[in-house]
Amino acid sequence: MPRQKNLSLEEVILAKGLLDPERLERAKKESENSKESLQKTLIRLGYLTEELLIPLLEERSGLPYVDLDTYTMDPELIKLIPEAVARRYQLIPLFKIGKILTVAMADPSNYFALDEIRLKAHCDVEAVVSTEEKIRQAIDQHYGTGGSMEALVKSITQRTMDLGDEKLVEEAPIIQLVNLLISQAVRERASDIHIEPETDTLRIRLRIDGVLHEIPAPPKELERAVISRIKVLSKMDIAERRIPQDGRFRVQVDHKEIDLRVSTIPSHHGENVVMRLLDTATVLIGLEELGLPHDAFEPFHHLIHRPHGIILVTGPTGSGKTTTLYACLNKISTLEKNIITIEDPIEYEMEVIRQMQVNPKIGVTFANGLRSILRQDPDIIMVGEIRDVETAEMAIHAALTGHLVFSTLHTNDAPGALTRLMDMGVEPFLIASSVIGIVAQRLVRLICPQCKKSYVPSQELLKTLRLPLGKGPIPPLYRGEGCRFCKETGYKGRTAIFELMVMEEEIRELVIQRASSPKMKDAACRKGMQVLREDGLAKAMAGITSIEEVLRVTQDE
Repeated sequence: MPRQKNLSLEEVILAKGLLDPERLERAKKESENSKESLQKTLIRLGYLTEELLIPLLEERSGLPYVDLDTYTMDPELIKLIPEAVARRYQLIPLFKIGKILTVAMADPSNYFALDEIRLKAHCDVEAVVSTEEKIRQAIDQHYGTGGSMEALVKSITQRTMDLGDEKLVEEAPIIQLVNLLISQAVRERASDIHIEPETDTLRIRLRIDGVLHEIPAPPKELERAVISRIKVLSKMDIAERRIPQDGRFRVQVDHKEIDLRVSTIPSHHGENVVMRLLDTATVLIGLEELGLPHDAFEPFHHLIHRPHGIILVTGPTGSGKTTTLYACLNKISTLEKNIITIEDPIEYEMEVIRQMQVNPKIGVTFANGLRSILRQDPDIIMVGEIRDVETAEMAIHAALTGHLVFSTLHTNDAPGALTRLMDMGVEPFLIASSVIGIVAQRLVRLICPQCKKSYVPSQELLKTLRLPLGKGPIPPLYRGEGCRFCKETGYKGRTAIFELMVMEEEIRELVIQRASSPKMKDAACRKGMQVLREDGLAKAMAGITSIEEVLRVTQDE
C-alpha cells in the first residue's frame, strides 16, 4: 500500500469525495473550538463513521490497522511507556519481538512521538495504526491508577501530615491525589464520585452507567486532607464539619472542561462527599438517538412542534429527563424562535437559546423566574422542574397564552404526572386544557458488544414476563458475560426506555372528573400507549439490553 506522506487527513477525505469542503471546514472549526482532534470531531458530528475512517487511516499512513479489542497486552510492556506519554501522543505498546517494540498510534506520522518512545523504551519502534477512541479505551483499561495512587501515598511523609489542614491541602501530593481521582472518574465515564468515611477505612465509589463501583482509595489517615482539598476547590469552609455544605468548581481533564457540583454532609465517621461530574463539551444527543420506540417517535415529534401547550417529562432523579428536554429544544431551535430556559443548574450550554440559572439566595426561583421570562417575548419555554403549585400555575398560564412549555416532574409513570399536579392544588380543568403530552422514562444499561451472548430463556420466565410463547422455537434473549472492555460488568453505556401518553379527549374528561392514575393509564393503553416495561422488554428481545436491567428499573410496575 503506497504511503501518502504529504496528504493530511482532510486532504484524503476531500480526495475520496467523502465530505464536501463546507462540512469539512465546519468540522475543522468545531475541532479547534472543542480542542479535540479532527478525527474525533468527524465521528462525533456523524460526518464519518469509524468503519469509514479505518481505511482512510490505513491509506494515509501506509500501515496496517489493528483492532485493539482483539489484543491482550502484556503489563510489562505497558510499563515501558509512561501513561502521560501514551495519552499525549495517543499510542499504546502492543508487542515486542527482539529489540523492536510495536506500538498502535492514531497518528503514525508523528516522528517526535516515535523518537521519544525509542528513548523511553530503549529499543527500536515500529508503528501500526488504530483509531483515537480505541487507543483511549485501551489506555484507560491498561494504565490503572493503583500504582500512581500508591506512589503518591508513599510520597506523603509524616512531616507533611503534621502541617495541619490549611497547609496540607496545598501540598503537591494531596493536590495530585485529588486530581488523579477526578481524572479516573472522567475516563471511566462516571457521573458521580462518592467519598464515604468508615470506622477504619475510606471508601470511594464511582457511579458508572447508573450503578456504583468501588475503586481503590487512599488510607484513612489521608481522609481529612482529601476532603479538605475538595472543599477548598469548591470554596467551602474547611473548618466547618458539622453542617452540610454545597459548592462547585471546574477542572480540565484530557482537554475537556469538567464542571463538578459538590455536596458534603456530616456523618457518624466523618464528612461524606458526593461530586456530580458534568462534561461541558458533551454533545447534545439528537431526538432520533434517544431510543424512543418507533410507534411513539412520530406522535412525540408532532407534539414538540405544536404551537402551544405543556409537555412533561417524568421519572426519578438520574433517569435522563434533562437529556430528553435538551434533545427536544435542539430539534426545534431555529433563529425564528425565541427559546428561553430556567434551570437548576444549567447543565449544558446551547447556542441561540437563552438559559437562566435558578438562585434562591437572591430570590430567583422557578416561579418568579418564569414570570420574568414571560416578559421576554418567548415562543418556547423550558422550566427545569415543577416543584410547587405556583410554578405549575405559571407554566399553565404560559401554555394557555400561546407558548410551548417543556418541564419535568418526579413521578413513576406518565399518568402519575396528572394526579401529581392535582395533588399540588392545580385545578383539573386547567390541567386538561394545557397539558398536551407526557413522557415517562428510565435509563437501562446497554449489553457490552464485545461479550454479548444469546441464551434461551426458560418457559417460566417467558410466562412471568408475558412474552409470546407461540408454537415455534423459544426466542433468544441476550446478556453480557463480562470482559475487560466493560470491566467484567457485561454492560457498556446506557439508553432509555419510554412511555408516551398523548392527551386524548377521553383522558381530558378523566382528569376533569379527578379519576385515579390507574383509570387514566387504562384509557391511555386502550389508545395504544406502550408502558415502560413493554418498551423495555422489546429492547431486551432486540438484544439492546438485558431482561435483568428491565426488571431492575421497572420494579414498580
